[in-house]
Amino acid sequence: MAKSNTELIINSASSNIANINKCLKNAKSVIIADFICLTNDGVIITTNKPANMSDLSTIKKYVKNINNINLDNIDCPHLPKSKSYLKIIGLPHNMENGVLTPEVVKGVLKDSHLFENVVLAFKP
Repeated sequence: MAKSNTELIINSASSNIANINKCLKNAKSVIIADFICLTNDGVIITTNKPANMSDLSTIKKYVKNINNINLDNIDCPHLPKSKSYLKIIGLPHNMENGVLTPEVVKGVLKDSHLFENVVLAFKP
């Protein structure tokens, strides 16, 4: 987002929050925008609950309709992303033949509720 865009949004942050909440309410969303803050590479709009894609498109539509906004420098809104790393050093599993293969490790991880949304970065 261009610096001029961030300044336009931040300078009238309170009215932008009120208008975003009005748009979200009209879209029958259950989230509420709490505040807007400035970062090195753009603007963060914080909400009371995680937003879904329709909420993000409602916010994007509002931001694109702000007067004097340069539409070429607006990125698509997205949810925050984070990565955590875990080194698995052992699995509590009884082996029938005593051989621990990558397929066995994948099967044990798939069956465990602790690893429901885990993506393996390397082969086991």
